[in-house]
Amino acid sequence: MELREYQDTAAKELLEETKKLLSYEGQKKLVFKAPTGSGKTVTVAEYLKRLADAPDGRKPLAYIWAAPRQLHTQSKKKLADYYADSHALECSEFEDLDDRQIGEDEILFFNWESVRQEDNIYIRDNEQENNLSTIIDRTREEGREIVLIIDESHYHAQSETSQGLIRMIAPKLTIEVSATPVMADPDKVVSVDIDDVRKAAIIKKSISLNPGFKNVLERSRVASALSESTDEIVLREALQKRQDLAARYKKAGVEINPLLLIQLPDRRGQTEDEMLLRIERILADKYDISVKNGKLGFYLAERKDNREHVEEQNNPVEVLIFKQAIALGWDCPRAQVLALFRQWQSVSFSIQTVGRIMRMPEPERGAYYSDDVLNHAYVYTNIEDIEISDDVAGKYITIHTSFRNEAYKPLKLRSAHSVRQRERTRLSPRFINLFLAKSKEYKEHGLAEEINTKDQHVQPNFIAEWETKNIDTLRGAHLKSTEHLDAASDRDLQRLFDYFVRESLSPQFYPEDRSVGRVKESIYRFFRDELGLDYSKRFSDVVNIILSDKNQEHIKSVIDATKLAYVASVVQREAQLTEEEWDVPEIMTYGVAYKEMEAPKSITQPFFYDNRWQPEENFIEFLDRAGVAWWYKNGERDATFFAVPYEQDKTSTPFYVDFIIRTKDGRIGLLDTKSGRTITDAKDKCKGLRDYIVAERKNGKRMFGGIVANTDSTHFGGRWMLYEGDGHDLRQDNFDAWSQLEL
Repeated sequence: MELREYQDTAAKELLEETKKLLSYEGQKKLVFKAPTGSGKTVTVAEYLKRLADAPDGRKPLAYIWAAPRQLHTQSKKKLADYYADSHALECSEFEDLDDRQIGEDEILFFNWESVRQEDNIYIRDNEQENNLSTIIDRTREEGREIVLIIDESHYHAQSETSQGLIRMIAPKLTIEVSATPVMADPDKVVSVDIDDVRKAAIIKKSISLNPGFKNVLERSRVASALSESTDEIVLREALQKRQDLAARYKKAGVEINPLLLIQLPDRRGQTEDEMLLRIERILADKYDISVKNGKLGFYLAERKDNREHVEEQNNPVEVLIFKQAIALGWDCPRAQVLALFRQWQSVSFSIQTVGRIMRMPEPERGAYYSDDVLNHAYVYTNIEDIEISDDVAGKYITIHTSFRNEAYKPLKLRSAHSVRQRERTRLSPRFINLFLAKSKEYKEHGLAEEINTKDQHVQPNFIAEWETKNIDTLRGAHLKSTEHLDAASDRDLQRLFDYFVRESLSPQFYPEDRSVGRVKESIYRFFRDELGLDYSKRFSDVVNIILSDKNQEHIKSVIDATKLAYVASVVQREAQLTEEEWDVPEIMTYGVAYKEMEAPKSITQPFFYDNRWQPEENFIEFLDRAGVAWWYKNGERDATFFAVPYEQDKTSTPFYVDFIIRTKDGRIGLLDTKSGRTITDAKDKCKGLRDYIVAERKNGKRMFGGIVANTDSTHFGGRWMLYEGDGHDLRQDNFDAWSQLEL
């Protein structure tokens, strides 16, 4: 499984903090906070693998993984799959344990709610002494320290019964894993910022609340115009959005059937039962969506119609009715619309509330869709009392929606944006070709001339180093330092070779499985193409040649040279920008920090602004008085917004101009507001903007633009001036090279 950069960083931080905490006296607590959809389980799996690979003189560790409801089963499967090749840790349940103890680098998974019940067979004393207390005691008697991992801790970890169970386990280290942690006074906290997850295009850009309806925020509570509507209208709006998304996926050539989730309150009574019957009847009678035709599914304790395979991207189920308590830990990335009805009475919108619709359906793309509407999720509700929780306020929930004027005519501008490279922490297939090229450049005649292929063996000093690192034990008898590895199995040789490759990757790259595979494939290809030795037929010979004293140094030198070339190529690729055709987005969404502002000539209506920059706000007033057809307030991120390329420190960088305007005579203006000392900071950007405009004029565009500033930098009551130069003659409060802006 591919780690994203933020996951790799989090795994490193968790490992370092764990090493420190384990070295201290007493019991310690560590919190891992990461947003829903960020891949918390995979990150923890990688961190535990690295911890197992780095004993560093500490005591052996045994692990307990506790999770609510049936989430422990899902987690166990994920980790077992993750360790399928490396066998770094063993994943077990109570009945899998040997000799009623948790082994070194073994994880015991259990359901937290069931185990904390005093009548549970694994809690109470029994004749077989197969209870948690005995298992913990026997584990400690073997010299192992216990690490307790509490998954989705906000559901259970703070209850008195749960705290008593934690005291009974008495772990050396307790790790709380949650999007909304509740552990009091942790010793260390490792966090993943939601912006880093968004940059990797793993989760949606935002969750839009009641798009198209006026929402008013007062003291973290939202009053929505949709709250005055019936459940049937909420359902209609949600279904229309699902249908719109389906049409957009089809137009984009993406085979995804977006899913509408209808979430019922976890409580059950006559009111909830009547509501469910009413919803089911409306769906069938008005929209031809029913269990019978396969378009309606259920995920309830008492009903699971059409539940099987509903996660598949093109599954025919269009609407799924579920409860949060039942669907805990359930992942369905095609879920993109959520409907909540008035029977909820009140709700606090947090990461947990919207978690089911946060994931992107194709995270392996590593990029958002060109149709930006597909990059967001949508919530429709008529609940009157909506609270925006602090964990998402201003960062993820958007409560305002602005729409592009229907009279808008496309601009089709060239827009530049950075392309995220996911290769800084792992190797791509390009490493193989670089290695083969570097092997030919090695010394005077190439690596092939330096390799000795006759009567080569893995040497004792390498075996001793390998065993000292405590990577594993050989399957056969222990190898004494005077012996060669002639009689070892291919599996033993493979482990030694893997160790050599993993060590070779440090320190630039962590030896995750994919990167290890790239280096191994590079070496195999070299032996096949340059030495005529096919590893699939002569594996033992190849590994013995590689790991002999005479050859290791040469191969390691070529790997080091290749790593340097690879890092340089990544830096060069990151410096490159890509260009795409851009137009004003059809729909814009805004978070709680934005307020509606009267702006009659904005091409998007209503217009929302965060009042951060006074020059911009005053320039908007000027534009609304001037003779422009319309203006657009640009943003500052990714391909959603417009940017021109400019050079900064010999690196191509996107410059997001503040305003794109259209004059009544059809000209396009690209204008960026500055004031005071920020004027001189724009020199490099001026040249990039000027070069862009000159090039576009040659292509037939009627375009002008530059830096705009007011002669009165305090009250902005002076003249608005335009600078169209290349930046060399920019001076603060000196407008000699400027002209008055006439629109």
